[in-house]
Order: sequence, then structure tokens, then C-alpha cells
Amino acid sequence: MKYILGLSCYYHDSAAALLADGVIVAAAQQERFSRIKHDAAFPVDAIRYCLAEAGISLADVSAVVFYDKPLLKFERLLETFMAHAPRGFASFVRAMPVWLKEKLFLKTVLRRELRALQAESDAALPQLLFSQHHQAHAASAYYPSPFDKAVVLCLDGVGEWVTSSVWLGEANQLTSLKEIRFPHSLGLLYSAFTQYCGFKVNSGEYKLMGLAPYGEPRYVDMIYRELIDVKADGSFSLNMRYFDYPVGNRMINRRFEALFGGPALAFNATPEQKHLDLARSVQQVVEEVVLKIVRHATALTGCRNLCLAGGVALNCVANGRILADNACDALWVQPASGDAGGALGAAMLAWHRFYQQPRLPVSAGDAMQGALLGPAFSNQQIEQQLQQLGLPYQRLSAERRNPAVAQLLADGAVVGCFQGRMEFGPRALGNRSILADARSADMQRLLNLKIKQRESFRPFAPAVLAEQAADYFELQHSSPYMLLVAQLKSQHCVTAETKLSGLAQQQQLRSTLPAITHVDYSARLQTVDAQHQPAFYAVLQAFYQLTGCPVLINTSFNVRGEPPVCTPADAIAGFLATDMDYLLLQDCLLTKAEQPSAAIAKARQRQFTPD
Repeated sequence: MKYILGLSCYYHDSAAALLADGVIVAAAQQERFSRIKHDAAFPVDAIRYCLAEAGISLADVSAVVFYDKPLLKFERLLETFMAHAPRGFASFVRAMPVWLKEKLFLKTVLRRELRALQAESDAALPQLLFSQHHQAHAASAYYPSPFDKAVVLCLDGVGEWVTSSVWLGEANQLTSLKEIRFPHSLGLLYSAFTQYCGFKVNSGEYKLMGLAPYGEPRYVDMIYRELIDVKADGSFSLNMRYFDYPVGNRMINRRFEALFGGPALAFNATPEQKHLDLARSVQQVVEEVVLKIVRHATALTGCRNLCLAGGVALNCVANGRILADNACDALWVQPASGDAGGALGAAMLAWHRFYQQPRLPVSAGDAMQGALLGPAFSNQQIEQQLQQLGLPYQRLSAERRNPAVAQLLADGAVVGCFQGRMEFGPRALGNRSILADARSADMQRLLNLKIKQRESFRPFAPAVLAEQAADYFELQHSSPYMLLVAQLKSQHCVTAETKLSGLAQQQQLRSTLPAITHVDYSARLQTVDAQHQPAFYAVLQAFYQLTGCPVLINTSFNVRGEPPVCTPADAIAGFLATDMDYLLLQDCLLTKAEQPSAAIAKARQRQFTPD
């Protein structure tokens, strides 16, 4: 048995992934263990988990593969600073100490960290390999996909030099076809507007996407005229006069602010109509550029199977547009599309290219195992924890469990659901989720303000039984990883009696499933089948049998400023600290009304920082 450990770290969203003879054994982000959102540190806890899941030590690993080439990244930084000298000197001085101390000598740093993991062992360290950033993204998208041949599109902020790349995957080969290099980046363009609209770069982009439907595309022509030049094949360049990110502290500069009539919105301030319109405009531009790239790539290769990775692949509105516009015949998106997925891609790249191993036949739609690749906990472990904390609960039998949860949800309760293995990637897929009834008109407001402690404009995603999805949504494609947006079918829509604008639109009833229907009648949906998510499927099936509705709200089990929960202790703390009504821990059900007031008060003393 040959084990390969993939790592991503030191930038953001560090993670570890472990393969055994090319099969994924485990994968997890470091943030889930450290409880530091987007943790960039060496993923020591994620590595320990992966090794424990396989029942091995580091000495059993043949190779450790890092998802980046630090010397190429250092080359980019030096060249960029020199090109902008002397203006970039302050940024250069800030960046150099950490590079000269650690990042430039990353091989030494990684060996030191790995040696610490071995503790008392004298065994030799595994072979240390490095992939290029976009190569790891492409590998994470193609190798686990269901396709024997596919076009692979990777779009993100920046790797070493590359910001956008097109590849052809065939058998166990990945061939680079085209690329766009820094500073011209679709991801960084989107991040610039993220910052201008008052959200945090590298974590607030999904908020900008959620804000977009409230606005009008008034600035599309201006963005094309002033900020980005796009060719017919989708290649593009940015007008760098408006951006400060190559050497500055901010994404944008004063010219950018002057172009759009004033300074950037303060962090977490309430967006005005201008910001809604800007969000809508840049979203439209990104969708149009992505469509041009996809159409050119499929024409170039004659292949209409498409795989996506990179941070921009988490833009599920753009992904849905690719399908709606028939830009490809079949689409597969890596569920951990961001840097965390680079750990998995690096490991798979080593298996298929360095060790020249063939791809294995895929029997379950893809090789990601439903992205359920994190730790699981037994009823015994959970009960021991509950008893130690002195928290009352009831143990549900297998026959009672799902019907009981379905009844609670139908009665309007909010239920934290903790079961099976934790998801890999940013989306909760039913195992670390908060569930509620999508038919409730008040549920979006309740969840946003009292449970998730986040902005009221943000929509919630529906989970729907796969076999019923076409009855509710305009999508003839599976979406097991919640990475596609589709329109609600017209028979479920309600026309608003009055025409409102801006954020006031969220007050209007739009459908028979108001809690998951966005202002443009769209939803970011998860199709749930018994093969990929059997435990969650059983809950949904029980709710459908009880109510006749196969749709539930599914949002990640976390509170603002924290990553999704990993352990029973994390879930219990989140349950007690919010207005959640019930918590399902495997087969153990906790009722909020029965919990000791002292435990609730202690949990609610925790301070959650804005995300």
C-alpha cells in the first residue's frame, strides 16, 4: 500500500489529504481543528487526523506533496516589487522578513514540521515533492471527476504566476493549454469589488455574490471600458491604473474609488444601492468572461466535458450560468475548489504523474465519496461527552430517529444536525448542518439574525431529494456539492404585489419555499441522493413522507466568525450559544428547553468576531 500525503498551507485555508493507492482516505482543513477561520498555519491537526483515519504513522507515507512552488512565488514578488519601485518599497520591507525566515526555505520548514510530527521516531522522512499551484487545482478537478476526458478550467486570485489556466485531462495525463498571468486576474477583480463594497477579501466574496441579485447591472459598460479588456477567446487584461494589490495594502486605489464616486464602504457597513449595483455588475462581467473562456476551450479541444477548480469555481451563480447557456455538456466542480483542495490535487498529481499510476474506474459518480472525508464520532463517544458535561438528552432508536427529526422540522424548529464524517470544503452537505423548514416565511430572518448571526440579505440554500429536484428547480443536472444555482420552477413562484427595490426586496414573499428563494427566484441547491449522502437522504426522505415537501434549508453548522463545527464539543457549544431549538448528535437528541441555564449562559459569554 502506497500512501501519499498532500498539503496546502501558509497562505490561507490550509489542509491535508491522504491517498492510499490512489484512493482518498481522508481530507480536512486545519481551521476545523484549530477553530481559526481560514487558518493558514501548518496543518498539523489535519495531518494527525488523516494518519489516524488510515491507522498509520508518517513513517508509512511514501511522499508528502506541497501544492505550491515557493521559489516561483518569490520570483513573482521580487519582479513585481522591482517593477513598481520605489512605490512598492514599504510592502517589500513588510513581506521580506517572513520570506527570508521561512517561506523561501520552505523545504527546510516543512521537514522541521514533519519531523516534529514523528516525535521519538528515528524513521526517515517521506520524500518531499512540490507541484505548481494551478497544476494542483487542475489535478483536484480532473482526477476525481467522472470523466475519462475533460477540459479543466482553473480560475483564482493567483498561484505562483498563473491566475487563469485551461488544461486537457485525458486518461492519467493533464496537459496545460493556455494561461493568464499575474497581475491580470478574474479572482482579484472580484476581490477588488468585494473590498469596495465593505467585505473582507478572501472570505467575503460569497457575500458579494449574494448581494448581486438586489442590484441592477448599471456599471457593466464602465467595468468593460475602464477596468478589463476581454478578447473573443476569453483572454483578458486588467487596467492596473485602478488597482493597488501588486504592491499596496489594499486591492484598489483612489482612482478606483473616484471612478465609482467615493471611498470604499467601511467594513461590515450596510450596503447602499450603488454597492448592490456594483455587485450585480461585476458578477455579470465575471459570468460573461467565464462563458467566453469555456466556449473557446471546448471549441479548441472538441471536448464538452468540463471540470472547474480554483476560488472562482465557488461562484455557483457563474457555474449555473455555464449549464443554463449550454456552454458544455457535462460539468463537475471540485467541492473544495479553493486552496484547501490544492492539498488533494497535489497528492493526486503525484500518484498519477510522479508514480505514473492509471486512473481507477469511478463507480459512484465521482471519486470524492460525497466529500465526506473528515472525522466521525460514535454514539458512545458522544454520550460520554454529554454525560461529562451533565447535559440531558434522549437516545433515539434507528426507527424513531429520522421521523422524530422530520416532525420537529415540520413544527418549525431549527435543528443542528451532526452525523457521520465531516465534509471537506466550504459547504455543509448534511453532516455538519443546521436544518429548517424551507416553507416558513420567517425562517430566513430567524436563521440570519438569531442563529447564524450574520447579514439579513444573505440567502439560504435548499437541500432537495435528487429524484424530486426537477419538480422544483430549472436544473437537469445533479448538484451534490451545492455548487450550482438554478431558478425555481414557475409553478412554485409567487409574483410580488408591490415592486420594491434594494435590500427592501427581501421583505417580499416570492415562492412557496420563501426561506430558500433569493430575490431573483434563484437558489443554490444541493441535490441529495442515497449514494453520496445516505444519512442526510434519510432525514430528507422522512420529512418528505411527513409533509409532501422534499426540500429543507441546509446551512453550515457554525456561528459568525467561526468555521463549521468538527467535533461534538464544537456542536454542543454552538447549540448552546445560539437560539437553535434542537441538536441531533448522531442518535442523541438535545432539547434547548431542557438544558441547564448555567451551561447556556457560559456558552453565550463567548465573543464571536465578525467574518
